[in-house]
Amino acid sequence: MISSCPICNIQVLTVELEQHANSHFEDDDQLQRDMELAHQMALAESNTDIMNGPEHCTGSFTSDSNAQGASSSHSEYWHHYGKVLDEQISCLVRAQIPSKVQEVEGGIMNLLMSSLESEGGSSTSMISGYIDHHQSLSSEDKGWGCGWRNIQMMSSHLLKQRPEAREVLFGGSGFVPDIPSLQRWLEIAWDKNFDTIGSNHFHNKVYGAKKWIGTTECATLFRSFGLRSRIVDFDSTESSGLQNKNGKHSANQVRGPMDMFLIKNNPPKSSSELCREDAEIMRGRQVLVDWVWNYFASERSDRFTTPRVTVSNKTPLYFQHQGHSRTIVGIQKKNGYRGSHDQYTLLILDPGHRTADLERTLRSKKGWQSLVKRGVHTLRKPQYQVCYVDSGIANSEEMEQLKTIDSILVRF
Repeated sequence: MISSCPICNIQVLTVELEQHANSHFEDDDQLQRDMELAHQMALAESNTDIMNGPEHCTGSFTSDSNAQGASSSHSEYWHHYGKVLDEQISCLVRAQIPSKVQEVEGGIMNLLMSSLESEGGSSTSMISGYIDHHQSLSSEDKGWGCGWRNIQMMSSHLLKQRPEAREVLFGGSGFVPDIPSLQRWLEIAWDKNFDTIGSNHFHNKVYGAKKWIGTTECATLFRSFGLRSRIVDFDSTESSGLQNKNGKHSANQVRGPMDMFLIKNNPPKSSSELCREDAEIMRGRQVLVDWVWNYFASERSDRFTTPRVTVSNKTPLYFQHQGHSRTIVGIQKKNGYRGSHDQYTLLILDPGHRTADLERTLRSKKGWQSLVKRGVHTLRKPQYQVCYVDSGIANSEEMEQLKTIDSILVRF
């Protein structure tokens, strides 16, 4: 069997691994030669023709804590570790490819605002600012790429609406990368020790894989650039933990792509169990939509506001549930009559819809509701997650804290 040396990453026979590793501590000259070899290999990769995309910007830098603390003389190795990682990032900045997106004249959100304004009845809507719709393509990611498409939609908003995010996202490129490039950026986030649990779940590699991702990977990716991405869980299951004094759950560590959202075969339930679940779901619906309304209403823009539609300064929400994820771009509220409750409708952009269909229906103001609106009655899952990005850029101390992906768990 072949194993990698934890000090120099050279492939050696497993039976010779211990002797080879120990030789580094006996001969600093050998360590220096190993580092020089690794440096030459990294330079060779960085100088490869990058016109073919991010597949050339490879490299895994998973550290070994035992080797790290074995000798102070190896501080040079970890310095070199950072240099090689920086070279990989520089390579990716040059090699990444913009995502293909259908341009919508006037912008998809301006068309949505116009359609909401034209509706009859008494309603008030809160919506995000600029966002591009990124659709899943049958030739690329149909059936598995919804998470990446939602990251692209959120990225389009951040690049347009937040100058501080535009400076740091994707090496300051100013554009939304395609899925393979995003996969490389996620691997680099893992190499920086963001979300080590999730990294282990994917064996530190996601490039080229048709694997589902979730809010955890979205938060990891944005946090690696210093953005303050947050996750909120809405959970009615008994395993969701204990409430704190504020009625919310203590922060739980989120693990990988969230197995809870994969379809599972469960035994049939009794009628009493089903009735209890329906009651929990009804309560959960209201908790969720109240949170979404308050989220968008908490930072209202002074511009682009009409009598019935208010633009929020908050980012769209990456919206995860069993089997699929979408992007919440706003919420509509219709006032209740004669003491009845207000009615809420989520406004959603679905990667599974064609951008051309969204544009056509919104421009004609006919049939767009079936593509964008999702009433509270459709929220029948026991668990949901949302991911959003707070304003500002984290300092170095906060960046260390952001490496652990946690969530606020709201019990209903």
